[in-house]
Amino acid sequence: MAELQLQFASLNSILDGGFWHKLSKNKLNVYGLDESPKTIHGFYCNGDPPGMPCRMNLDYIAFDVDFRPPVRCFDCHGTLINTNTIDKFKDCNKKVLLALVGRKIWQSITSGEALSRPDLLSQFLLLTYADLKKYHYYYWFAFPCLCPSEDFRLVRSPQKLHERLTPSQMEHLITAYDGFQSYHSNHQGYFIVVETLDDVFKIDSVQNISEYLNQNTKVLFGFSDPSTLEWNPGWPLRNYLALISYYWYPSLQEVEVLCFRCRINDGNFDISHSIVMTVKLSPMTTEADLPKCVGWEKNEKQKLGPRMVNLSASMDPVKLSESAVDLNLKLMRWRLLPDLDIDLIARTRCLLLGAGTLGCNVARCLLGWGMRTITFVDNGSVSYSNPVRQSLFVFEDCTKVPGGRPKAEAAAEALTKIFPGVKARGVNLSIAMPGHSIPEGSVEQTKKDVQQLEELIDSHDAIFLLLDTRESRWLPTVIGAARRKIVICAALGFDTFLVMRHGVIKDMETDNPLVKDQMFDYRCIPGSQLGCYFCNDVVAPGNSSRDRTLDQQCTVSRPGMSFIASAQAVELLVSILQHPAGTDAPADTNVGEEHLTADHRSPLGLVPHQIRGFQSRFHQLLPASRAFDKCTACSRSVIKGYLEGGFEFLLQAFNEPSYLEDLTGLTQMHQETIDAEVWDINEDEEFSSMENSS
Repeated sequence: MAELQLQFASLNSILDGGFWHKLSKNKLNVYGLDESPKTIHGFYCNGDPPGMPCRMNLDYIAFDVDFRPPVRCFDCHGTLINTNTIDKFKDCNKKVLLALVGRKIWQSITSGEALSRPDLLSQFLLLTYADLKKYHYYYWFAFPCLCPSEDFRLVRSPQKLHERLTPSQMEHLITAYDGFQSYHSNHQGYFIVVETLDDVFKIDSVQNISEYLNQNTKVLFGFSDPSTLEWNPGWPLRNYLALISYYWYPSLQEVEVLCFRCRINDGNFDISHSIVMTVKLSPMTTEADLPKCVGWEKNEKQKLGPRMVNLSASMDPVKLSESAVDLNLKLMRWRLLPDLDIDLIARTRCLLLGAGTLGCNVARCLLGWGMRTITFVDNGSVSYSNPVRQSLFVFEDCTKVPGGRPKAEAAAEALTKIFPGVKARGVNLSIAMPGHSIPEGSVEQTKKDVQQLEELIDSHDAIFLLLDTRESRWLPTVIGAARRKIVICAALGFDTFLVMRHGVIKDMETDNPLVKDQMFDYRCIPGSQLGCYFCNDVVAPGNSSRDRTLDQQCTVSRPGMSFIASAQAVELLVSILQHPAGTDAPADTNVGEEHLTADHRSPLGLVPHQIRGFQSRFHQLLPASRAFDKCTACSRSVIKGYLEGGFEFLLQAFNEPSYLEDLTGLTQMHQETIDAEVWDINEDEEFSSMENSS
């Protein structure tokens, strides 16, 4: 009888969307620019119904270190090579890559490892390129198989198992198969079937075959067959035959192979469609270092070539935007900032006091850094002059309601339209100020406003002071200092700006370190000893808009100033968050960085106390100042008065112009200055004195 050609059903790759999601996550957070081979896992089963392809599946668990295939499925070991560019994906030497995995299979055979672990015969290669901006994924699978010097052939036509065995024998075979698989933690795709004289079958591991061959016992080489074609075995048989030929040819010229297929019908196992075939073995050459290796998968056009999947249309647009927001930040870590803590930035909750020019631009910059929680506080409405300067507003915000929409509400809504994943909130709230006395009828409302502001500051991590007037910054400065929050202040002049961080006092109960009289290097002032926005004042904040003309009441600035100051304010916050010392980071200045060591340097560079910009000269300074022990906002006496007196203390500060000066000692300092005796020394006497002293 003429020998028949043995044809195999090729494996088809089936990839779940979760696999691509996990690959994207790993590419951004783990792999970066690393193109070295990675270990992944797929699985196949032998119970698919007719019409299904002979498939190998990958899903989100493919990357798990402790991967275990689903029940009644079989492990397929994979090698992932993810390229950084589409050109690299196209230009990879496919022959070399295929040989990379083929050599691993061949070494497992020649070393004997595949006898104890025949699952090593089932390996694959996955070459990918992930375009994470468009969510286009290019990929090409290879299922390497080792080819003998001559093709394997069938001695006779295959038989269906029900034609070879009786129903009773098939029941025994199912029982033996289940017992064998339950003995192993992972289902085994390769095994041997031993026929006994009493028509009872025994299934055993491949490594134990020698003892049966020595006894001249009838042995079938079995494997779990993923093929659904009636007469053609699945692809995993090819390397199994290579293993058999390497070890037992020519002592075994022909072998019987059981292509074991097991479907479940109404809760019962059906193996009758399994096939038994007699295969003529062919020698595996040992002269060559590696036998011929084939196995690249064909594409949808049934040609050798890669495939592409576009997931942009199938993914949730909100999820897409969230992933895209983080993309730039994660790319920073690949080459530039491997220590960048993106999660810490994303968790930081920001409270923006002021939703005007500065507030809008700060919010936009916070989005760029991946901040997810942003709250606006303002009591104004969008006017016709706002949209051209305040980047979150449009003309419709001026006309939608009489007098314009509330700024905080409109800003929060606009931010959500820009990035739906942000938790943006707008709060319409008035902030009480020193020098602005509270009428009797407004005390209760003011008390509620103060309480709401306290709750907002408590529930956020970083506070931005972006308000119009100096005195409106006083109350949040006091509360922020008492709550030990990060407070960033930004203020504009016509062509100047100030951005600064307030010192975060560590312990109000200990002796205040801010009042010690000692020499110090401004560059080394720890964050707990830095001054606040009011530390350079020698008077209490008052009503700065009284008796002012329109141009003096409004913040009249060069249009670009708010963008510059806003960006600096956000960058200052992020630098604090990334510094090893956090809020206690020392004040860096433009004098130099010699005092900074590797352990005390932010990965983003300097962490100054203040940034003072002079746009007319395109110049910036980074001064640092120590906290003032008589400061009307952050001194110990003020914080202690607020913590102990609560709203009553604040009410006195609002209504009595001299209260803060009396409390902090500024009044006494003024009096001592006035009473001090001043000596008049003329110019001649001064030079004469200097000459005598020299």
